Amino acid sequence: MNKLKKIYEAVCRVEEALAGFLLVVILILIFAAAVGRTFGHPLSWAMDMSVFLFAWAVFFSADVAMRKDKHVNVDFLVSKLPAKVQYYLKVINYLIIDLFIAFLIVYGIPLSWFTRFRTFQGIPGFSYMWATLSLPVGGSLLLISTIIKTRQIIKDKPSSKVAEIVSQNMN
Repeated sequence: MNKLKKIYEAVCRVEEALAGFLLVVILILIFAAAVGRTFGHPLSWAMDMSVFLFAWAVFFSADVAMRKDKHVNVDFLVSKLPAKVQYYLKVINYLIIDLFIAFLIVYGIPLSWFTRFRTFQGIPGFSYMWATLSLPVGGSLLLISTIIKTRQIIKDKPSSKVAEIVSQNMN
C-alpha cells in the first residue's frame, strides 16, 4: 500500500506541474496570437491550440484544487447547522460529486472514441479525440481524489461531543 501511495503522490506532483505549465503555455499562445495579429502575421492555430490545452488544464487544475480543498465553498448556512448535519451534508455532497465524475468518465470514453476521426478546430492531422480524452483521463484523476476525500471524511467522522464543542468555538 505504501508503494501505491508513493506512486499516487508522484502522479499528483506531475499533475500539479502540468496544470501550471499548461496555463503558462495558454497565456503565451494567446499573447503571441495577439502580437502576431498586431503586426499582420496572425497565428491562426494559436487560439485553437489554447482551447485544446484549456480542456486538459481544467481537469488537472480541478483535481489539484480538490486535493488541496481550494474549491469555492459557500458554507454560510451550512456552518450554522449542527455538526452532525454538517457531516452528513458533506458526505452526501462528495458522493454526488463522485457520481457526477463517474458519469463524465463513462460517457467520456465513447465520446473520445467517436470523435477520433474528426479534426480539431480545422487543424489538419490533429484529432478531436485528444481534446475529448481530457474528460475520461482528467475525470479519472479527479475521481481518485474525491474518493480519497470521501473515504477520509467517513473515516474521520466526528464524535458528537467533540463536534459540538468545535462547532460552538467556530461561531
